[in-house]
Amino acid sequence: MATTQRILVTGGAGFLGSHLCETLLDAGHEVLCVDNFFTGQKRHVAHLLPHGYFEVLRHDITFPLYVEVDQIYNLACPASPIHYQFDPVQTTKVCVHGMINMLGLAKRVKARLLQASTSEVYGNPSVHPQTEAYWGNVNPIGRRSCYDEGKRCAETLMFDYHRQHQLDIKVVRIFNTYGPRMHPQDGRVVSNFIVQALQGKPITVFGDGSQTRSFCYVDDMVAGLTAMMGSRAGLTGPINMGCPEETTILALAERIRELAKSSSEIVFEELPGDDPVRRQPDITLARSELGWKPKVPLDVGLGKTIDHFDDLLRREARAAR
Repeated sequence: MATTQRILVTGGAGFLGSHLCETLLDAGHEVLCVDNFFTGQKRHVAHLLPHGYFEVLRHDITFPLYVEVDQIYNLACPASPIHYQFDPVQTTKVCVHGMINMLGLAKRVKARLLQASTSEVYGNPSVHPQTEAYWGNVNPIGRRSCYDEGKRCAETLMFDYHRQHQLDIKVVRIFNTYGPRMHPQDGRVVSNFIVQALQGKPITVFGDGSQTRSFCYVDDMVAGLTAMMGSRAGLTGPINMGCPEETTILALAERIRELAKSSSEIVFEELPGDDPVRRQPDITLARSELGWKPKVPLDVGLGKTIDHFDDLLRREARAAR
């Protein structure tokens, strides 16, 4: 393969996708960012537009796409419950029809395809921590099912194309990732807590706050995705990527309040249905096969994310005057 690759990033104007586009450009690749801008935002990639190797295309991958590329990162899908439950049928279509279209494209141009899967394929796990061998505990008819089952079906399609058509595939199961460019109203716990803390509003914890998550900073996650894309041909995955250190939701709220120097009170609300009680990745496979592990400490990553949201909220306040 040539050193410079022609790389398609679907969902490239989203939180994770925009950081990935930056990294790929810095590595000297040509990048085609495809996004329908449902949750992606132009401002995430506006600074990349002058780059001679960067291109943006508004497109919904539930419709076929005809381009010539060497690699495909499929990140297209709303990832927060607020957004994927807004139109659950379309969410399933993105996961399934979109996956079929990307698989068809990869088959036609003989491109390597990486699917951004999710820890949600494990559902509310009865095994802890979660290894790739665990099949999950997912409600197939709940409010989160459009995303959970959609991503599970996408994995099925990936491996069927691999077995039937010898397609070169990579499947990464992404655990909670955070950092600058998260959508301020995406309903996810880090962005929710930070915005509430900076605005002096009550920090809303669902349940009693004892449920756990494992938070990985976006730079670490991008490094993991590119490492997986560049790995040996036989390594298909699925492979977990995330921070193996558990944090309770209540401890996260208290840490964010302290780092943001906020006086917000912490209030408790009813836990949503099918919300996982514990979520922690076993990243043994990523360590052994890719030499990958998260490097950014939680406090450092939270500090950078708080600074980003503080700047964003100030700019929005000035624009509203």
